[in-house]
Amino acid sequence: MGKDVIIACDFSSAEETLSFLDGFTGRKPFVKIGMELFYAAGPEIVREIKKRGHRVFLDLKLHDIPNTVGKAMAVLSALDTDIVNLHAAGGSAMMRAAVKGLTRADGTRPLLIAVTQLTSIDQQTLENELLIDRPLDSVVMEYASNAAASGLDGVVCSPLEAGKVHEVCGKGFLTVTPGIRFADGSSDDQKRIMTPAQAKLEGCDYIVVGRAITAAADPVAAYDRCCAEFID
Repeated sequence: MGKDVIIACDFSSAEETLSFLDGFTGRKPFVKIGMELFYAAGPEIVREIKKRGHRVFLDLKLHDIPNTVGKAMAVLSALDTDIVNLHAAGGSAMMRAAVKGLTRADGTRPLLIAVTQLTSIDQQTLENELLIDRPLDSVVMEYASNAAASGLDGVVCSPLEAGKVHEVCGKGFLTVTPGIRFADGSSDDQKRIMTPAQAKLEGCDYIVVGRAITAAADPVAAYDRCCAEFID
C-alpha cells in the first residue's frame, strides 16, 4: 500500500454516506468509517462500501482488556477491511491480543495501527487532564515504539510527528495522519495540523481528510486538490 488520501466519511447514516460516494464517478477513494457511522449503520455499511470497490479504514479505536479486544478484532477481521485501529494507551498485552485476534486462519489480516495521542490533545491537556508529565512528542514516540514491538503495522499520529515516528520505528512503519487542512481552511477542533503539501514533505504515508472534503462546496474537486498536493 502506497501513499494515499483517506476520506473521513463522518456521516450519520448509510444513505448520506453512499450518496456522497456516488458523486465520485470514476474514482474509488479510500474511505474511513468512524464510530458515528458504524454505530448508526452497523457492519453492513462496511460490506456495502467494500462491495463498491473502496478500500476501508475502520476507525473504531478499540481500548479494553486484552481478551475483549482480541475477540472484537476477530469479529472485525471478517469484515475484510483494509485497516483497523486501537488505542496504544491500552498497553502492549492488549495490542498483542489484537494482532492475534485479527489474524485469520489462513494467516492474513488487515493492517493494524495504534492511535498514539489524539490530534485534539496538546501539552497542556496531556499534563493537566491526563496527568502525563512528559513532553507530548516523547509520549507519542514511546507509544509508537510499543506498537511496533507488539507487532502492529503503524500508528495514527499528528503529521507533525510522522517524520520522527519513521526515525524511531523505521520507514516501513506506517504513519496515518489526521489533522489535515488546506492552508485557506479552518482548523476546527484539531490543534496539531498541517496542509496536504506539508504532510507530504514530512513523509506521511496516509493522510485522513474529513471536513475539508466532505463539507466542501465541491467535494470531488477538494479530493482532487488533496491528491494533487499530497501524492502527485
